[in-house]
Amino acid sequence: MTTLSKLLAALSLVALAAPALADPPPTQVHYRTLKIENVDIFYREAGPKDAPTLLLLHGFPTSSHMFRNLIPALADKYHVVAPDYPGFGYSSAPPVDEFEYTFDHLADVIDQLTAKLGLTKYSLYLMDYGAPVGFRLATAHPERVETLIVQNGNAYNEGLDNDFWKPLKAYWKHGTSEFAEPLRSLLSLDATKFQFTHGVRNAALISPDNWHHVQPLLDRPGNAEIQLALFYSYGSNPPLYPRWQEYLRRHQPPTLIVWGQNDPIFPAAGAYPFKRDLKHPEFHLLDTGHFALEEEGPQIAKLIRDFLGRHSSQ
Repeated sequence: MTTLSKLLAALSLVALAAPALADPPPTQVHYRTLKIENVDIFYREAGPKDAPTLLLLHGFPTSSHMFRNLIPALADKYHVVAPDYPGFGYSSAPPVDEFEYTFDHLADVIDQLTAKLGLTKYSLYLMDYGAPVGFRLATAHPERVETLIVQNGNAYNEGLDNDFWKPLKAYWKHGTSEFAEPLRSLLSLDATKFQFTHGVRNAALISPDNWHHVQPLLDRPGNAEIQLALFYSYGSNPPLYPRWQEYLRRHQPPTLIVWGQNDPIFPAAGAYPFKRDLKHPEFHLLDTGHFALEEEGPQIAKLIRDFLGRHSSQ
């Protein structure tokens, strides 16, 4: 046997004796649907079901798609669930004469989803529309909420004191088609792209897959009427702010605030008031826009992992 043959044979024996060093399996995200009130509710789910649960509540005009990168970044250690509301994403979008599109009803649907999934304890990620949905869950079931993660999700009048909200406030006041019609511009492709790109440091890093995913779903027949109904229903939220603030003062849920400070819709003025009612919020203003995960996803994931590691059940 040659010297080379002997060396190869020895290396083979070493390889057989050594334990396999396989890469860890990639995170598997499951795409599921549950029937609630005869409506198909789509949701993404990943992570061990016996781990602490994080319920991700999306904003307008997107869906659980906004969490597509955050879910695998957390699911090795946490049970992550991200639903689409009725009228959004891959959930059913029954017409307005067959389904009541209000924030009370959206919250009730998500509450029913958590019951069907057996979620008795969870942390909440509140973003945009996710804030009024999530705060309804929190005030109805404070014993279920372990922590809050607030990302451009409003609970204070200061957060609505800007030009963006003026036509919406007029619609809340009058409720007529005359005041609804100008709001249809918020459903256009330009408006959707604006929400993803305004206030970011580098728009070239924001994938156009975002608005080209969102817009065809937003453009489904009848969906404009759905969104107008929710624009009107958003007016039901400010009267509930005192109740949500009392929840924060009374229960003091551990809260992580990760806020895109360049957001023209929910500017940083809406982030600071949380400090009035929470004794020890973890507060981070990020140099980005409305959909902060698009530009600051890795940083937000890191902050969440550290935060939940200290505050969620293990």
